[in-house]
Amino acid sequence: MFHKEGFTIIIVSFVLVVVVALVVDHFIAAKWLRITLQTSLLLILVIILQFFRNPSRPPLERTDAVVAPVDGKVVIIEEVHEPEYFDGKRLQVSIFMSPINVHVTRYPVSGNVVFSKYHPGKYLVAWHPKSSTLNERTTIVVDNPHYGEVLYRQIAGALARRIVNYAKVGDQAVQGTDAGFIKFGSRVDLFLPIGTDVLVHEGQKVKGGVTLIADKSAP
Repeated sequence: MFHKEGFTIIIVSFVLVVVVALVVDHFIAAKWLRITLQTSLLLILVIILQFFRNPSRPPLERTDAVVAPVDGKVVIIEEVHEPEYFDGKRLQVSIFMSPINVHVTRYPVSGNVVFSKYHPGKYLVAWHPKSSTLNERTTIVVDNPHYGEVLYRQIAGALARRIVNYAKVGDQAVQGTDAGFIKFGSRVDLFLPIGTDVLVHEGQKVKGGVTLIADKSAP
């Protein structure tokens, strides 16, 4: 299954690959060069297809748990000052997505969407310390009955040139369901209440909508 945000790119890429492959086959006599070029074109198409894949993951819908909003690697777990919405301390969990990860953004918790804002910005590498405040980004806050207001932020990276955010104020977020998409590599920051017992560690690989970040039912 492929994400709807990739349909146009996939169709255009497929047509271009077919056309160029036919041109190569017709005009290039050297067999080794022809095969090399056609194989390269096929590889490019495969990379595009895998980038826009959207695996089916039934939502957990657990109000007492927080799930990873995206696939990737946990790169930051620390207490920080969150200036945009809370203007106070929160526990930040950041997940970095490489170009080979699934790039669907999923709601980390269920609840009411109380804040959703887009910020234009730069395209620093996603692991840059100032990427969360200088890069193109969206900030979304979901009010959850167990954790209160949970903020997640989609951040563009050096390759990401478009952030798609479906969350609108007043929406009812359902944990694990599709909340957006970030094209071609980036990061998502999750801000939880201070004192939240986080179940993941830095360097751990996580799956969006599957891996538990926190769980109030855990002993």
